[in-house]
Amino acid sequence: MASVTAKQVEEALAGVMHPELKRNLMELGMIKGIEVDDGEVRFTLLLPFLNVPVKDQLMSEARAAVESLPGVGKVSIELAEMTQKERAHFMSFQQEGTARGLNRIKHVVAVLSGKGGVGKSTVAGLLAVTLRREGHKVGILDADITGPSIPKMFFPTPKRPNSSPLGILPVESETGIKVMSINLLLPSEDEAVIWRGPLISKAIQQFWGDVFWGDLDYLIVDLPPGTTDAALTVMQSIPLDGVILVTTPQDLAGMVVRKAFRMTKRMGAPILGLVENMSYVVCPNCGEHIEVFGPSKAAATMERLGIPLLGQLPLDPAISKLCDAGRIEEYPAEAFIPIARRLGEIIPQPRRSPVRPRHE
Repeated sequence: MASVTAKQVEEALAGVMHPELKRNLMELGMIKGIEVDDGEVRFTLLLPFLNVPVKDQLMSEARAAVESLPGVGKVSIELAEMTQKERAHFMSFQQEGTARGLNRIKHVVAVLSGKGGVGKSTVAGLLAVTLRREGHKVGILDADITGPSIPKMFFPTPKRPNSSPLGILPVESETGIKVMSINLLLPSEDEAVIWRGPLISKAIQQFWGDVFWGDLDYLIVDLPPGTTDAALTVMQSIPLDGVILVTTPQDLAGMVVRKAFRMTKRMGAPILGLVENMSYVVCPNCGEHIEVFGPSKAAATMERLGIPLLGQLPLDPAISKLCDAGRIEEYPAEAFIPIARRLGEIIPQPRRSPVRPRHE
């Protein structure tokens, strides 16, 4: 009896279609770990969630497809739940987008805080600026639909994105950082976005699937504060290499960032580390570090959550002035250099593409 090969098993499973998405299991990234040993075939069937209604149907059809191959004596299937990145790849097939499959983004990093007022968007903006100075190609996706602030930081005068056959083209900053935000599409930067959750989620998905980002080393996603629709949409539909949590020395900020931590863990997204913003003010006369919001809680928070501390940033009035003037790229941001370089050390190696099938 002829022996079956892993390639033949893969081809057989490529003939099994998901009943709702109308794409095969290999294309959806639902199969991994194919092993063939003396007629016995073993592989793992990945599910977005273990209790999905089509679980039994998929298992049955996958088993039948492999058992039909000459030389197969036994088929063993292990069920497993997808990681955040695998789930986001799977969910991307439920979305339509003109730029889908064209972008080449090596790393996607989300910046999240539990509450507003901790300088999360400033951290996201300065991280992008520093990465760009380090020679990387960088973009920022402003996922804060109802409270966008990224365009105000980067553009002294309002700009609007253009369209192309490949998709919406993000606006480029003075140093070449690509930016997409709802505020770039509004008739006035003061216009309020009064939308319910489904519309907010749709806008975020379009910023991911309809925007032609092109080749990027890093896409920074600036999330709104909290753990509701916008953050959930990003966690479910964008393959993240990691999440950076932002807090301040106050106990209240620490309590709320722990909520954001638990949401991120529950969604299966990797947490890269913690940034404590507004940790101190540097005295202009003597250079002393003054803890205006009380003693730092960074070490205690890091130990409690079991995540690395990426850095502690000062409260600097110069940042506010430059952000208000749309000139954030002029800020020196020396404190961000070790944070940016640390990311390069702890982020996993880049995938081929955030939307390409796993088996390519």
